[in-house]
Amino acid sequence: MSELAIKLAAIQLVSGPDIDQNIAVISEQLSELRSAYPQQQILAVLPECCLVFGTSDDVVNAKAEVIGHGEMQQALIALAQQFEIYLVAGTIALKAPDGRNYAASLFISPNGEVLGQYNKIHLFDVQVSDGIGSYRESDATHPGNDIMVIDTPIGKIGMAVCYDLRFSALFRAMNAMQADIMVLPSAFTKQTGQAHWEILLRARAIENQCYFIGANQGGTHANGRETWGQSMIVNPWGEIAAQVANGVGVACCDYQQEMAPEIRKKMPLATQQRFATNALL
Repeated sequence: MSELAIKLAAIQLVSGPDIDQNIAVISEQLSELRSAYPQQQILAVLPECCLVFGTSDDVVNAKAEVIGHGEMQQALIALAQQFEIYLVAGTIALKAPDGRNYAASLFISPNGEVLGQYNKIHLFDVQVSDGIGSYRESDATHPGNDIMVIDTPIGKIGMAVCYDLRFSALFRAMNAMQADIMVLPSAFTKQTGQAHWEILLRARAIENQCYFIGANQGGTHANGRETWGQSMIVNPWGEIAAQVANGVGVACCDYQQEMAPEIRKKMPLATQQRFATNALL
């Protein structure tokens, strides 16, 4: 495959509680993507909770896996290998030491190597005016602590998940680690997504002068929860390079590697920053 031609893709899903069904939908989307771009290198991002969604914490906990072992991890590795893509494998539940689970996002190479695991840092403990109302993610999820930027042949990839989007210091830290592309598997609620999803994605891309891939859940799920969708890729100037509205689909665009360096040279925000903090987390 050409080392110069790179496609960025956000895979939007409406995941349910059945792992095999979700894998089948993901496989279909990746197959269409690879068929459309048979020669290009591809970085594809799956949404948060891509393999288990719309069910109880007890069910999720029963399906949680030990890090490095399990059906979900092996299936995602197999997909990356089959379609020869760099895959940000949304999030899956991996067991944490205290009996809760990490909301873990895996970065997998085209040969199936897990290059990194990002554990969601900021947890969704909020009140929202929707059909669910109260969310207490921390009841079942252990927060991560580590900022993750993965160095790959296609660039440095900064990893975050969903609610992290509201905390700019995390992205500023990844920017300081010279991230070229930031990826965000998500499951924004319909209400919060309608209000803030596009605004926040574009703001993070603008202030960090990098590509931003937001892969969202987008529809009505088995438990009645509604997610916003509008998966999108934003370029370093804050323009929407590709997006998909609602339901299952793919937002895809060319990765213009020269764009971020040019913008950063003309508008050197990193060197002009007058405020800093060591307390990023």
